[in-house]
Amino acid sequence: MSGLSATTEAVLHRFNDVFLNHDPSALAELVAEDCVIENTVPAPNGARHEGRDACIALWTGIATAEGTRFETESLTAEGEGGIILWRFFWGAGEENSVRGVNLMKVKDGRIVEALGYVKGS
Repeated sequence: MSGLSATTEAVLHRFNDVFLNHDPSALAELVAEDCVIENTVPAPNGARHEGRDACIALWTGIATAEGTRFETESLTAEGEGGIILWRFFWGAGEENSVRGVNLMKVKDGRIVEALGYVKGS
């Protein structure tokens, strides 16, 4: 793995831990000033969030939502890009969950882009 890929992977693991541990405190260090998120909702195109403060606010709300949890299916990094496959639960059992993916971009050790997609019916 190249040095750039290793840095990207480390950033994405720290980012992913925010959601696994319901602790958004690391976001301030991980999110770039010019970060852009294309969220999974509302359908069909999701909402666009621009700027560090907007991205941190969105991710903080998701990470701290009571009664929810994420499971990581895989996390890979290549250069500045990364892919996180996940399942999001809002109750017990798969019927209360959705599978999704985040396509991430990291530059200079900070997240600059996150495009979120979910499986739908």
